[in-house]
Amino acid sequence: MSREYLKKATLTPKSDAGETKKIVRAILDEIEAGGDDAALAYARKFDNYESEILLSQDAIDAAIAQVPEKLKRDIDFAHANVKRFAEAQRDTVANFEIEVVPGLIAGQKAIPVHAAGCYVPGGRYSHIASAIMTVTTAKVAGCKHIVACSPPRPDVGIAPAIVYAAHVCGADKIMAMGGVQGVAAMTFGLFGLPKANILVGPGNQFVAEAKRMLFGRVGIDMIAGPTDSLILADASADPMVVAVDLVGQAEHGYNSPVWLVTDDRALAEKVMELVPGLIDDLPDVNRENATAAWRDYAEVIVCADREEMAATSDEYAPEHLTVQAEDLDWWLERLSCYGSLFLGEETTVAFGDKASGTNHVLPTSGAANYTGGLSVHKYMKIVTWQRSTREGSKPVALATARISRLEGMEGHARTADIRLRKYFPDQEFDLTGND
Repeated sequence: MSREYLKKATLTPKSDAGETKKIVRAILDEIEAGGDDAALAYARKFDNYESEILLSQDAIDAAIAQVPEKLKRDIDFAHANVKRFAEAQRDTVANFEIEVVPGLIAGQKAIPVHAAGCYVPGGRYSHIASAIMTVTTAKVAGCKHIVACSPPRPDVGIAPAIVYAAHVCGADKIMAMGGVQGVAAMTFGLFGLPKANILVGPGNQFVAEAKRMLFGRVGIDMIAGPTDSLILADASADPMVVAVDLVGQAEHGYNSPVWLVTDDRALAEKVMELVPGLIDDLPDVNRENATAAWRDYAEVIVCADREEMAATSDEYAPEHLTVQAEDLDWWLERLSCYGSLFLGEETTVAFGDKASGTNHVLPTSGAANYTGGLSVHKYMKIVTWQRSTREGSKPVALATARISRLEGMEGHARTADIRLRKYFPDQEFDLTGND
């Protein structure tokens, strides 16, 4: 490729993995051994919180009463959109049966997992939308028990808007507990909760590492790193809109990469000129995050043409991918590695993050090369079944016996043999694996 970096990242997103693993392993082991008491001890230590862990209906009602009506309506609007999209996703998975050979019928069935644990970040920012994204999809999938878990603030508890969102979206229980201890409580079934079958939702490096360590005994949506976003823009793009969109994603955190890929040098240079001023205009915490993200992790890349732009994007496999360029249908057809795609200036990553209906729990750090984001399907087990007439089982039993013997699996072969002898006692069969 002939791509040129007008700005090159000096760092790549990563935490002190070794130290994080050590800390998380110790917490998980202690909570598994010590149960509720150990989890409560960590809640006091890390959350500085000693009040109600599982919110009562009175506590939920009190929190909801603090949420302004206008915000409630906005949450309701976002919930309706996410629910509508999730229902359409669910309907793409159908139960079916097919007669594979005469007399032998096989089928597929989608079964939701019983218990879902939904982690909702509440530290630096109150992630109202994460409650909507995770709880709504679990509910639409048909999970029978849904826990929404979010870090409480000292002497305050979970942000009231998060409580409202979790409640209106269908959470059966709302748990005021953050970090590794919250993930552990859902996994181990503490405080009288059913053990989670799946853990979903974003979180910091400790939450991500806890999910990594627990995967196998519990399902997870994905192991997420810092959020990342890439914009593909050609000469038709508005530099100010591109710059604002880059800054809007850089505010997530100090190590959140944003990338601009273009075939127009003038656009790239104008965007680079605009970004610092837009960052300086943000509130304090947001400005600090965006400043570090832009300085250390952002890249601006100039390519020869749109094909090279698309190839660059696929190589990066961004979590969020925005196209502000002509011929949007071409880009939709060509691009293949992204968590969620935003086509045209009229939509933006923040729409998907908050209210447009698609899910914002998405693969980061290049994981879009092999997986999509959170969907109804993550909560569903696609299982198979079969039944057969005796006549229908005959050719399958013959093939099974012969293949098994060639593999050296005599026990398998004999499970086919016994059925042939029982169902067809007057017939002779060649059950050897050789000619």
